[in-house]
Amino acid sequence: MSSLISGSEIAQHDNRDSCWIIVHSKVYDVTEFLDEHPGGSKIILKYAGKDATEAYEPIHPPDAITTNLPIEKHIGAVDPNTVAKVVKEVTEEDKRREALMAARPPLDEILNLHDFEAIAKQLLTPKAWAYYSSASDDEITIRENRAAFQRVWFRPRVLRDVTNVDWSTTILGQKSSLPVYISATALGKLGHPDGEINLTRAAGKHGVIQMIPTLASCSFDEIVDAAIPGQPLFLQLYVNRDREITKRYVQHAEKRGVKGLFITVDAPQLGRREKDMRMKFVDDGAGAKVQEGQKDVQKDQGVARAISSFIDPSLSWKDIAWFKSITTMPIILKGVATPEDALLAYDSGVQGIVLSNHGGRQLDTSRSGLENLIDIVAALKSRGPWPNPNFSIFVDGGVRRASDALKALALGASAVGIGRGFLYSFSSYGQEGVERAIQILRDEFEMNMRLLGARNLSELVPEMVDASALRAHVGVTPPDNLYEQTYQSLKTADFKNKL
Repeated sequence: MSSLISGSEIAQHDNRDSCWIIVHSKVYDVTEFLDEHPGGSKIILKYAGKDATEAYEPIHPPDAITTNLPIEKHIGAVDPNTVAKVVKEVTEEDKRREALMAARPPLDEILNLHDFEAIAKQLLTPKAWAYYSSASDDEITIRENRAAFQRVWFRPRVLRDVTNVDWSTTILGQKSSLPVYISATALGKLGHPDGEINLTRAAGKHGVIQMIPTLASCSFDEIVDAAIPGQPLFLQLYVNRDREITKRYVQHAEKRGVKGLFITVDAPQLGRREKDMRMKFVDDGAGAKVQEGQKDVQKDQGVARAISSFIDPSLSWKDIAWFKSITTMPIILKGVATPEDALLAYDSGVQGIVLSNHGGRQLDTSRSGLENLIDIVAALKSRGPWPNPNFSIFVDGGVRRASDALKALALGASAVGIGRGFLYSFSSYGQEGVERAIQILRDEFEMNMRLLGARNLSELVPEMVDASALRAHVGVTPPDNLYEQTYQSLKTADFKNKL
Protein backbone atom coordinates (compact mmCIF):
# COMPACT_ATOMS: atom_id res chain seq x y z
CA MET A 1 0.00 0.00 0.00
CA SER A 2 1.29 3.47 -0.81
CA SER A 3 2.64 5.71 1.94
CA LEU A 4 -0.34 8.03 1.58
CA ILE A 5 -3.87 6.66 1.50
CA SER A 6 -6.56 8.52 -0.39
CA GLY A 7 -9.82 9.63 1.11
CA SER A 8 -11.76 7.74 -1.53
CA GLU A 9 -10.14 4.47 -0.52
CA ILE A 10 -10.80 5.12 3.18
CA ALA A 11 -14.43 6.01 2.43
CA GLN A 12 -15.02 2.49 1.09
CA HIS A 13 -14.47 1.13 4.62
CA ASP A 14 -17.53 2.71 6.15
CA ASN A 15 -19.44 -0.16 7.72
CA ARG A 16 -19.39 -2.79 10.43
CA ASP A 17 -17.73 -5.37 8.17
CA SER A 18 -14.85 -3.06 7.29
CA CYS A 19 -14.40 0.03 9.44
CA TRP A 20 -11.48 2.41 8.98
CA ILE A 21 -11.16 5.75 10.72
CA ILE A 22 -8.71 8.63 10.60
CA VAL A 23 -7.20 9.98 13.82
CA HIS A 24 -4.46 12.60 13.78
CA SER A 25 -3.88 12.07 10.05
CA LYS A 26 -3.33 8.32 10.45
CA VAL A 27 -5.63 5.56 9.22
CA TYR A 28 -6.67 2.67 11.48
CA ASP A 29 -8.69 -0.49 10.88
CA VAL A 30 -10.94 -0.70 13.95
CA THR A 31 -13.33 -3.36 12.63
CA GLU A 32 -12.39 -5.97 15.22
CA PHE A 33 -12.36 -3.34 17.97
CA LEU A 34 -15.95 -2.15 17.44
CA ASP A 35 -17.57 -4.37 20.06
CA GLU A 36 -14.67 -3.89 22.49
CA HIS A 37 -14.78 -0.10 22.43
CA PRO A 38 -15.76 1.11 25.92
CA GLY A 39 -18.09 3.66 24.37
CA GLY A 40 -19.81 1.16 22.15
CA SER A 41 -19.65 0.69 18.39
CA LYS A 42 -22.19 3.37 17.53
CA ILE A 43 -19.85 6.34 17.93
CA ILE A 44 -17.09 4.69 15.87
CA LEU A 45 -19.44 3.72 13.06
CA LYS A 46 -20.60 7.33 12.89
CA TYR A 47 -17.10 8.19 11.70
CA ALA A 48 -16.44 5.04 9.65
CA GLY A 49 -14.53 5.99 6.51
CA LYS A 50 -14.06 9.54 7.85
CA ASP A 51 -11.87 11.71 10.05
CA ALA A 52 -12.75 11.00 13.69
CA THR A 53 -10.12 13.23 15.28
CA GLU A 54 -12.53 15.86 16.55
CA ALA A 55 -14.64 13.29 18.39
CA TYR A 56 -11.61 11.33 19.60
CA GLU A 57 -9.50 14.12 21.07
CA PRO A 58 -11.54 15.44 24.00
CA ILE A 59 -11.84 12.06 25.68
CA HIS A 60 -8.86 9.90 24.70
CA PRO A 61 -5.15 10.28 25.43
CA PRO A 62 -3.32 10.75 22.12
CA ASP A 63 -1.74 7.30 22.34
CA ALA A 64 -4.91 5.38 23.27
CA ILE A 65 -5.56 4.08 19.75
CA THR A 66 -1.94 3.19 19.04
CA THR A 67 -1.68 1.39 22.37
CA ASN A 68 -4.89 -0.59 22.11
CA LEU A 69 -4.81 -1.53 18.42
CA PRO A 70 -2.35 -4.16 17.16
CA ILE A 71 0.30 -2.70 14.88
CA GLU A 72 -1.07 -4.59 11.87
CA LYS A 73 -4.25 -2.50 12.19
CA HIS A 74 -2.27 0.73 11.70
CA ILE A 75 -2.94 1.16 7.99
CA GLY A 76 -0.84 4.24 7.25
CA ALA A 77 -0.92 8.00 6.73
CA VAL A 78 -3.75 9.78 4.97
CA ASP A 79 -3.36 12.03 1.94
CA PRO A 80 -4.67 15.27 3.48
CA ASN A 81 -5.64 16.70 0.12
CA THR A 82 -8.17 13.95 -0.47
CA VAL A 83 -10.11 13.94 2.80
CA ALA A 84 -12.90 16.26 3.83
CA LYS A 85 -13.03 16.59 7.59
CA VAL A 86 -16.29 15.97 9.36
CA VAL A 87 -17.56 19.41 10.27
CA LYS A 88 -19.25 19.49 13.63
CA GLU A 89 -22.64 21.10 13.46
CA VAL A 90 -22.77 24.32 15.44
CA THR A 91 -25.91 24.09 17.52
CA GLU A 92 -27.82 26.81 19.31
CA GLU A 93 -26.37 25.41 22.53
CA ASP A 94 -22.85 25.86 21.12
CA LYS A 95 -23.65 29.45 20.21
CA ARG A 96 -25.01 30.07 23.70
CA ARG A 97 -21.82 28.75 25.30
CA GLU A 98 -19.66 30.83 22.97
CA ALA A 99 -21.58 33.92 24.04
CA LEU A 100 -21.14 32.96 27.69
CA MET A 101 -17.39 32.50 27.16
CA ALA A 102 -17.19 36.03 25.82
CA ALA A 103 -19.23 37.31 28.76
CA ARG A 104 -17.21 35.64 31.54
CA PRO A 105 -16.25 37.90 34.42
CA PRO A 106 -12.61 38.99 34.38
CA LEU A 107 -10.41 36.82 36.56
CA ASP A 108 -9.88 39.56 39.15
CA GLU A 109 -13.60 39.36 39.88
CA ILE A 110 -13.31 35.67 40.74
CA LEU A 111 -13.10 35.76 44.53
CA ASN A 112 -13.34 32.11 45.58
CA LEU A 113 -13.42 28.56 44.26
CA HIS A 114 -17.23 28.56 44.31
CA ASP A 115 -17.15 31.23 41.58
CA PHE A 116 -15.27 28.86 39.26
CA GLU A 117 -17.85 26.15 39.86
CA ALA A 118 -20.76 28.46 39.09
CA ILE A 119 -19.14 29.58 35.84
CA ALA A 120 -18.16 26.06 34.79
CA LYS A 121 -21.75 24.94 35.32
CA GLN A 122 -22.85 27.43 32.65
CA LEU A 123 -19.96 26.86 30.23
CA LEU A 124 -19.65 23.08 30.18
CA THR A 125 -21.79 20.95 27.92
CA PRO A 126 -24.64 19.30 29.82
CA LYS A 127 -22.94 15.93 29.41
CA ALA A 128 -19.58 17.18 30.69
CA TRP A 129 -21.22 18.91 33.66
CA ALA A 130 -23.15 15.73 34.47
CA TYR A 131 -19.93 13.71 34.47
CA TYR A 132 -17.88 16.18 36.52
CA SER A 133 -20.52 17.12 39.08
CA SER A 134 -22.26 13.80 39.58
CA ALA A 135 -22.09 11.71 42.72
CA SER A 136 -23.55 8.38 43.70
CA ASP A 137 -27.15 7.47 44.45
CA ASP A 138 -28.93 10.28 46.37
CA GLU A 139 -25.78 12.44 46.47
CA ILE A 140 -25.91 12.71 50.26
CA THR A 141 -22.21 12.13 50.78
CA ILE A 142 -21.08 14.80 48.30
CA ARG A 143 -23.13 17.35 50.22
CA GLU A 144 -21.95 16.03 53.57
CA ASN A 145 -18.32 16.38 52.47
CA ARG A 146 -18.91 20.11 52.27
CA ALA A 147 -21.22 20.44 55.27
CA ALA A 148 -18.77 18.71 57.63
CA PHE A 149 -16.36 21.63 57.45
CA GLN A 150 -19.07 24.01 58.64
CA ARG A 151 -19.56 21.98 61.81
CA VAL A 152 -15.98 22.62 62.96
CA TRP A 153 -15.39 25.99 64.58
CA PHE A 154 -12.17 27.91 65.10
CA ARG A 155 -10.76 28.84 68.52
CA PRO A 156 -8.34 31.60 67.53
CA ARG A 157 -5.43 32.77 69.66
CA VAL A 158 -4.70 36.50 69.91
CA LEU A 159 -1.83 38.89 70.64
CA ARG A 160 0.68 36.88 68.69
CA ASP A 161 3.08 38.56 66.29
CA VAL A 162 1.70 37.43 62.94
CA THR A 163 3.64 39.87 60.78
CA ASN A 164 5.06 36.88 58.93
CA VAL A 165 3.08 33.72 58.36
CA ASP A 166 4.26 30.68 56.42
CA TRP A 167 1.90 28.07 54.96
CA SER A 168 4.50 26.18 52.91
CA THR A 169 5.15 22.54 53.75
CA THR A 170 6.55 19.27 52.51
CA ILE A 171 4.31 16.47 51.25
CA LEU A 172 5.93 13.03 51.15
CA GLY A 173 9.28 14.81 51.32
CA GLN A 174 8.46 17.13 48.39
CA LYS A 175 8.34 20.88 48.86
CA SER A 176 4.97 22.52 48.33
CA SER A 177 4.01 26.18 48.49
CA LEU A 178 0.62 25.12 49.93
CA PRO A 179 -0.53 22.36 52.28
CA VAL A 180 -2.74 21.40 49.35
CA TYR A 181 -2.16 19.08 46.40
CA ILE A 182 -4.17 18.84 43.18
CA SER A 183 -6.15 15.64 43.53
CA ALA A 184 -6.75 13.41 40.51
CA THR A 185 -9.87 13.95 38.41
CA ALA A 186 -10.57 12.17 35.13
CA LEU A 187 -11.11 13.32 31.53
CA GLY A 188 -9.89 16.91 31.75
CA LYS A 189 -10.37 17.60 28.05
CA LEU A 190 -14.11 17.55 28.55
CA GLY A 191 -13.62 20.89 30.27
CA HIS A 192 -10.79 22.41 28.22
CA PRO A 193 -8.86 21.39 25.07
CA ASP A 194 -5.55 21.30 26.99
CA GLY A 195 -6.99 19.09 29.71
CA GLU A 196 -4.77 18.19 32.65
CA ILE A 197 -1.80 20.07 31.21
CA ASN A 198 -3.46 23.25 32.47
CA LEU A 199 -2.89 21.90 35.97
CA THR A 200 0.67 20.77 35.28
CA ARG A 201 1.82 24.14 34.00
CA ALA A 202 0.12 26.14 36.74
CA ALA A 203 1.36 23.76 39.45
CA GLY A 204 4.93 23.99 38.20
CA LYS A 205 4.78 27.77 38.08
CA HIS A 206 3.47 28.10 41.62
CA GLY A 207 5.11 25.22 43.48
CA VAL A 208 2.03 23.04 43.94
CA ILE A 209 2.03 19.24 43.54
CA GLN A 210 -0.27 17.64 40.96
CA MET A 211 -1.55 14.07 41.17
CA ILE A 212 -1.77 12.56 37.68
CA PRO A 213 -5.01 10.59 37.12
CA THR A 214 -5.03 7.12 35.61
CA LEU A 215 -8.00 8.24 33.50
CA ALA A 216 -6.58 11.54 32.31
CA SER A 217 -7.51 12.82 28.86
CA CYS A 218 -3.87 13.64 28.22
CA SER A 219 -1.38 10.80 28.16
CA PHE A 220 0.85 10.25 31.17
CA ASP A 221 3.96 11.23 29.21
CA GLU A 222 2.31 14.36 27.84
CA ILE A 223 1.64 15.52 31.38
CA VAL A 224 5.14 14.72 32.62
CA ASP A 225 6.68 16.39 29.57
CA ALA A 226 4.74 19.58 30.39
CA ALA A 227 6.30 19.78 33.87
CA ILE A 228 9.30 21.98 34.59
CA PRO A 229 12.59 20.34 35.65
CA GLY A 230 12.36 19.08 39.20
CA GLN A 231 8.60 19.58 39.47
CA PRO A 232 7.19 16.93 41.85
CA LEU A 233 4.28 14.86 40.60
CA PHE A 234 2.22 12.11 42.20
CA LEU A 235 0.34 9.31 40.42
CA GLN A 236 -3.18 8.08 41.16
CA LEU A 237 -3.58 4.43 40.23
CA TYR A 238 -6.57 2.29 39.39
CA VAL A 239 -5.28 -1.27 39.50
CA ASN A 240 -5.80 -3.23 36.28
CA ARG A 241 -6.95 -6.85 36.29
CA ASP A 242 -3.84 -7.53 34.22
CA ARG A 243 -1.14 -6.88 36.79
CA GLU A 244 1.57 -6.80 34.16
CA ILE A 245 -0.07 -3.67 32.72
CA THR A 246 -0.13 -2.13 36.18
CA LYS A 247 3.50 -3.06 36.80
CA ARG A 248 4.65 -1.47 33.53
CA TYR A 249 2.64 1.67 34.25
CA VAL A 250 3.94 2.08 37.81
CA GLN A 251 7.55 1.42 36.89
CA HIS A 252 7.38 3.77 33.93
CA ALA A 253 6.02 6.46 36.25
CA GLU A 254 8.88 5.93 38.67
CA LYS A 255 11.43 6.14 35.86
CA ARG A 256 9.85 9.43 34.77
CA GLY A 257 10.40 10.82 38.27
CA VAL A 258 6.98 10.53 39.93
CA LYS A 259 7.37 10.95 43.69
CA GLY A 260 4.36 9.15 45.15
CA LEU A 261 1.95 6.34 44.23
CA PHE A 262 -1.65 6.83 45.40
CA ILE A 263 -3.48 3.53 44.96
CA THR A 264 -7.26 3.96 44.84
CA VAL A 265 -8.74 1.34 47.16
CA ASP A 266 -12.39 2.43 47.39
CA ALA A 267 -13.41 1.54 43.84
CA PRO A 268 -13.67 -2.22 43.25
CA GLN A 269 -16.40 -0.97 40.95
CA LEU A 270 -17.59 2.56 40.37
CA GLY A 271 -20.71 3.93 42.01
CA ARG A 272 -23.96 4.70 40.20
CA ARG A 273 -23.71 8.37 39.27
CA GLU A 274 -27.18 8.96 38.04
CA LYS A 275 -26.70 12.39 36.46
CA ASP A 276 -24.03 10.83 34.30
CA MET A 277 -26.09 7.72 33.60
CA ARG A 278 -29.11 9.71 32.45
CA MET A 279 -26.96 11.49 29.89
CA LYS A 280 -25.94 8.20 28.23
CA PHE A 281 -22.64 10.00 27.73
CA VAL A 282 -20.98 6.75 26.86
CA ASP A 283 -22.48 6.98 23.36
CA ASP A 284 -19.92 9.68 22.64
CA GLY A 285 -17.01 7.34 23.30
CA ALA A 286 -14.42 7.13 26.04
CA GLY A 287 -11.07 5.52 26.55
CA ALA A 288 -7.76 5.50 28.34
CA LYS A 289 -4.44 3.78 27.92
CA VAL A 290 -4.74 1.53 30.94
CA GLN A 291 -8.12 0.11 29.97
CA GLU A 292 -6.67 -2.85 28.11
CA GLY A 293 -8.47 -6.06 28.92
CA GLN A 294 -11.89 -4.62 29.67
CA LYS A 295 -14.77 -7.10 29.64
CA ASP A 296 -18.51 -6.92 30.11
CA VAL A 297 -18.65 -3.16 29.61
CA GLN A 298 -22.04 -1.75 30.57
CA LYS A 299 -22.54 0.74 27.82
CA ASP A 300 -25.68 2.34 29.25
CA GLN A 301 -24.14 3.21 32.60
CA GLY A 302 -22.54 6.54 31.76
CA VAL A 303 -18.96 7.37 30.92
CA ALA A 304 -17.59 6.67 34.40
CA ARG A 305 -18.63 3.02 34.40
CA ALA A 306 -17.64 2.45 30.78
CA ILE A 307 -14.08 3.72 31.10
CA SER A 308 -13.36 1.89 34.33
CA SER A 309 -14.40 -1.71 33.82
CA PHE A 310 -10.72 -2.71 33.69
CA ILE A 311 -10.40 -2.08 37.46
CA ASP A 312 -9.59 -5.19 39.47
CA PRO A 313 -12.22 -5.96 42.14
CA SER A 314 -9.96 -8.62 43.66
CA LEU A 315 -7.48 -6.05 44.98
CA SER A 316 -6.80 -6.84 48.65
CA TRP A 317 -4.37 -6.38 51.51
CA LYS A 318 -2.24 -9.26 50.27
CA ASP A 319 -1.35 -7.16 47.20
CA ILE A 320 0.46 -4.48 49.21
CA ALA A 321 3.59 -6.61 49.39
CA TRP A 322 3.54 -6.95 45.59
CA PHE A 323 3.33 -3.18 45.12
CA LYS A 324 6.25 -2.72 47.51
CA SER A 325 8.22 -5.20 45.39
CA ILE A 326 7.72 -3.32 42.10
CA THR A 327 8.41 0.27 43.21
CA THR A 328 10.40 2.31 45.68
CA MET A 329 7.96 5.23 45.50
CA PRO A 330 6.06 6.06 48.69
CA ILE A 331 2.78 4.15 48.61
CA ILE A 332 -0.41 5.85 49.78
CA LEU A 333 -3.79 4.10 50.01
CA LYS A 334 -6.49 6.43 48.71
CA GLY A 335 -9.98 5.81 50.04
CA VAL A 336 -9.49 4.65 53.64
CA ALA A 337 -12.55 5.33 55.81
CA THR A 338 -12.17 3.51 59.16
CA PRO A 339 -9.68 3.25 62.03
CA GLU A 340 -9.52 -0.52 61.44
CA ASP A 341 -8.28 -0.08 57.88
CA ALA A 342 -6.01 2.80 58.87
CA LEU A 343 -4.23 0.47 61.32
CA LEU A 344 -3.97 -2.27 58.69
CA ALA A 345 -2.43 0.26 56.30
CA TYR A 346 0.05 1.39 58.93
CA ASP A 347 1.00 -2.19 59.81
CA SER A 348 1.41 -3.08 56.12
CA GLY A 349 4.28 -0.62 55.83
CA VAL A 350 2.80 1.89 53.38
CA GLN A 351 3.67 5.54 53.81
CA GLY A 352 0.21 6.99 54.27
CA ILE A 353 -3.51 7.05 53.60
CA VAL A 354 -6.05 9.41 52.07
CA LEU A 355 -9.29 9.73 54.00
CA SER A 356 -11.55 9.96 51.01
CA ASN A 357 -14.94 8.83 49.76
CA HIS A 358 -14.07 9.56 46.13
CA GLY A 359 -15.75 12.96 46.17
CA GLY A 360 -19.05 11.34 47.11
CA ARG A 361 -18.99 9.26 43.93
CA GLN A 362 -18.80 5.78 45.49
CA LEU A 363 -20.72 4.54 48.55
CA ASP A 364 -23.41 7.08 49.33
CA THR A 365 -23.91 8.01 53.02
CA SER A 366 -20.24 7.29 53.70
CA ARG A 367 -18.87 9.67 56.27
CA SER A 368 -16.70 12.57 55.20
CA GLY A 369 -12.93 12.31 55.35
CA LEU A 370 -12.89 15.13 57.90
CA GLU A 371 -15.26 13.29 60.23
CA ASN A 372 -13.20 10.10 59.95
CA LEU A 373 -10.00 12.01 60.70
CA ILE A 374 -10.58 12.31 64.45
CA ASP A 375 -11.15 8.58 65.02
CA ILE A 376 -8.30 7.57 62.73
CA VAL A 377 -5.76 9.88 64.38
CA ALA A 378 -6.80 8.50 67.77
CA ALA A 379 -6.33 4.94 66.52
CA LEU A 380 -2.90 5.64 65.04
CA LYS A 381 -1.70 7.07 68.33
CA SER A 382 -1.93 3.52 69.64
CA ARG A 383 0.98 2.63 67.34
CA GLY A 384 3.36 5.11 68.94
CA PRO A 385 4.19 8.83 69.06
CA TRP A 386 2.05 11.01 66.83
CA PRO A 387 2.53 12.71 64.43
CA ASN A 388 4.72 10.07 62.83
CA PRO A 389 7.16 11.46 60.21
CA ASN A 390 7.01 8.14 58.34
CA PHE A 391 3.23 8.00 57.94
CA SER A 392 0.98 10.71 56.49
CA ILE A 393 -2.76 11.26 56.62
CA PHE A 394 -4.34 13.21 53.79
CA VAL A 395 -7.97 14.31 53.47
CA ASP A 396 -9.98 15.16 50.37
CA GLY A 397 -13.61 15.86 49.57
CA GLY A 398 -15.46 19.15 49.86
CA VAL A 399 -12.45 21.43 50.33
CA ARG A 400 -13.24 24.85 48.87
CA ARG A 401 -11.46 27.25 51.24
CA ALA A 402 -8.11 27.56 52.97
CA SER A 403 -10.08 27.55 56.21
CA ASP A 404 -11.25 24.01 55.36
CA ALA A 405 -7.64 22.91 54.93
CA LEU A 406 -6.60 24.56 58.20
CA LYS A 407 -9.32 22.69 60.11
CA ALA A 408 -8.13 19.37 58.70
CA LEU A 409 -4.50 20.21 59.44
CA ALA A 410 -5.31 21.21 63.02
CA LEU A 411 -7.05 17.86 63.52
CA GLY A 412 -4.04 15.88 62.30
CA ALA A 413 -3.97 15.84 58.50
CA SER A 414 -0.64 16.31 56.73
CA ALA A 415 -2.21 18.05 53.72
CA VAL A 416 -5.51 18.12 51.82
CA GLY A 417 -6.43 17.34 48.24
CA ILE A 418 -8.59 19.53 46.04
CA GLY A 419 -10.00 17.96 42.88
CA ARG A 420 -13.15 19.58 41.54
CA GLY A 421 -12.11 23.08 42.63
CA PHE A 422 -9.12 23.02 40.29
CA LEU A 423 -11.03 21.10 37.62
CA TYR A 424 -13.65 23.83 37.44
CA SER A 425 -11.01 26.56 37.44
CA PHE A 426 -9.42 25.32 34.21
CA SER A 427 -12.77 24.43 32.68
CA SER A 428 -13.70 28.08 33.11
CA TYR A 429 -10.42 29.88 32.36
CA GLY A 430 -7.72 27.39 31.39
CA GLN A 431 -4.27 27.61 32.99
CA GLU A 432 -4.90 31.18 34.12
CA GLY A 433 -7.91 29.94 36.06
CA VAL A 434 -5.78 27.42 37.94
CA GLU A 435 -3.23 30.11 38.73
CA ARG A 436 -6.00 32.36 40.01
CA ALA A 437 -7.33 29.51 42.19
CA ILE A 438 -3.88 29.01 43.71
CA GLN A 439 -3.58 32.74 44.41
CA ILE A 440 -7.01 32.80 46.04
CA LEU A 441 -5.97 29.96 48.33
CA ARG A 442 -2.73 31.76 49.19
CA ASP A 443 -4.62 34.90 50.12
CA GLU A 444 -7.03 32.88 52.23
CA PHE A 445 -4.20 31.04 54.02
CA GLU A 446 -2.48 34.32 54.86
CA MET A 447 -5.64 35.91 56.25
CA ASN A 448 -6.88 32.87 58.15
CA MET A 449 -3.54 32.02 59.71
CA ARG A 450 -3.12 35.58 60.96
CA LEU A 451 -6.63 35.63 62.39
CA LEU A 452 -6.13 32.20 63.92
CA GLY A 453 -2.81 33.17 65.50
CA ALA A 454 -0.78 30.47 63.74
CA ARG A 455 2.50 31.71 62.26
CA ASN A 456 3.31 28.43 60.56
CA LEU A 457 1.65 25.07 60.07
CA SER A 458 3.37 23.53 63.08
CA GLU A 459 1.45 25.98 65.28
CA LEU A 460 -1.86 24.54 64.11
CA VAL A 461 -2.94 22.38 67.04
CA PRO A 462 -6.19 20.57 67.87
CA GLU A 463 -6.96 23.18 70.53
CA MET A 464 -7.44 25.76 67.77
CA VAL A 465 -10.65 24.08 66.60
CA ASP A 466 -13.85 22.95 68.24
CA ALA A 467 -14.96 19.74 66.51
CA SER A 468 -17.51 18.72 69.15
CA ALA A 469 -20.41 19.19 66.71
CA LEU A 470 -18.77 17.30 63.84
CA ARG A 471 -20.78 14.12 64.35
CA ALA A 472 -24.09 15.95 64.83
CA HIS A 473 -25.52 15.75 61.34
CA VAL A 474 -28.87 17.45 61.94
CA GLY A 475 -29.71 21.01 62.89
CA VAL A 476 -26.21 22.35 63.50
CA THR A 477 -24.86 23.02 60.00
CA PRO A 478 -25.03 26.68 58.92
CA PRO A 479 -26.40 27.23 55.41
CA ASP A 480 -23.67 27.24 52.78
CA ASN A 481 -25.18 29.67 50.30
CA LEU A 482 -22.39 29.66 47.73
CA TYR A 483 -22.32 25.89 47.54
CA GLU A 484 -26.11 25.58 47.34
CA GLN A 485 -26.17 27.99 44.39
CA THR A 486 -24.00 25.65 42.35
CA TYR A 487 -25.32 22.32 43.60
CA GLN A 488 -27.71 20.76 41.11
CA SER A 489 -30.45 18.67 42.66
CA LEU A 490 -31.12 15.20 41.37
CA LYS A 491 -34.03 14.66 39.01
CA THR A 492 -36.37 11.72 38.72
CA ALA A 493 -37.35 10.04 35.47
CA ASP A 494 -39.28 12.31 33.11
CA PHE A 495 -41.89 11.77 30.40
CA LYS A 496 -40.63 11.82 26.82
CA ASN A 497 -43.48 14.09 25.76
CA LYS A 498 -45.14 16.80 27.78
CA LEU A 499 -48.93 16.81 27.64
